Amino acid sequence: MASQATAGAQGGKIIKMAPRIAYRNLFHDRLSLLVTLVGIVFSVLLVAVQCGLYLGSEQKIAAVLDKAPSDLWVVPLGTKSFDDPALLTGHEKYVALSTPGVDTVEEMIVSFAKWRKPEGGKKAFILVGLDWKNGGLKPWNLDEGSIDTLATPNTVAIDRSYFKDLGIEGMGSAAEINHQRIKVGAVTKGIRSFTTLPLAFTPIDRARRLSGASANQATYQLVSVKNKDEIETVRDALSKRLPNTEVLTQDEFRDRSVNYWLFNTGAGAALIAGAALGIIVGIVIVAQTLYASTKDHLAEFATLRALGASASYIHIVILVQAILSALIGYALGFSLSMGLISITKDTTLTIVMTPKLAIGLFLLTIGMCVLAAISAIFKVTRIDPAGVFSG
Repeated sequence: MASQATAGAQGGKIIKMAPRIAYRNLFHDRLSLLVTLVGIVFSVLLVAVQCGLYLGSEQKIAAVLDKAPSDLWVVPLGTKSFDDPALLTGHEKYVALSTPGVDTVEEMIVSFAKWRKPEGGKKAFILVGLDWKNGGLKPWNLDEGSIDTLATPNTVAIDRSYFKDLGIEGMGSAAEINHQRIKVGAVTKGIRSFTTLPLAFTPIDRARRLSGASANQATYQLVSVKNKDEIETVRDALSKRLPNTEVLTQDEFRDRSVNYWLFNTGAGAALIAGAALGIIVGIVIVAQTLYASTKDHLAEFATLRALGASASYIHIVILVQAILSALIGYALGFSLSMGLISITKDTTLTIVMTPKLAIGLFLLTIGMCVLAAISAIFKVTRIDPAGVFSG
């Protein structure tokens, strides 16, 4: 019994020493540590940027949809995404209002248009007409101007990030939309489209005039239902009464828009492939450096084995070494990622970092380094303890 207690106490001391040995192995060869950290940091940075771009792209695609939540959207038949505009015939609002269960109907115009720059040249953009006079969505993130200034005739709201593309300097700048003179009556900040085409917001009546639509036409009808439990019933009724349209829920229209741009066009696949590349490169670099470090310390590991250390104890040392590398690499990589996000926040490049993504990156980094350590563990497992005494 006494011998078992002594063995247990010694085993506890050995286990407690594992982090110390791992720390010394890791920092003994600083060049090897630097190479390992570069691999981890590069991997974390690349995955953070690619995943952040994916989330940012999704956010840009659904920017207006997320700000205008509606129970149901009546859209032209065959609409692929929010910014794939076509005009409805013009009677849909009144049909919707007369449908049992419908509370309110808000209209929205979305149209491609040509912006003639003050100094010459044209730029395509997306004109968005909102019905805020009747309680609908208003332009948001206003940095200069107000809703009241947009009530001034022939004014639009433009995002600050598109000033250069549109050849304007800011509030009060004049230009032409479809040969009609306008001026910038408000400036938004951070409202960007996935297609890189600028968004211009204006009252729906003005948007109809600028886009050539009739007084009753709209691109979308946003339907609010009185009883939320009857959304599907109201949708079925609207679908029967409006045969040349599609009636979609908020989530369905959002998912359709996001899936179209990110997957039907291949943009999402490219972002995912970039993130996967970052993971692969990180695993390869970390595996190589951990393997090289383990190989350089084979004599020490063999000595530990000869002194009675178990194979599992050696494995713990290597795993702790890998986790320490992961923690340092993640801290550096995440800091660089946040710095890059801060630098690009006022540009057309939208990189988003969420708590879920940050946690996912952390777990991915730990998993990547543990996986990389497995190759080193396989090498140590084949150590012959007697080899330390040979030669």
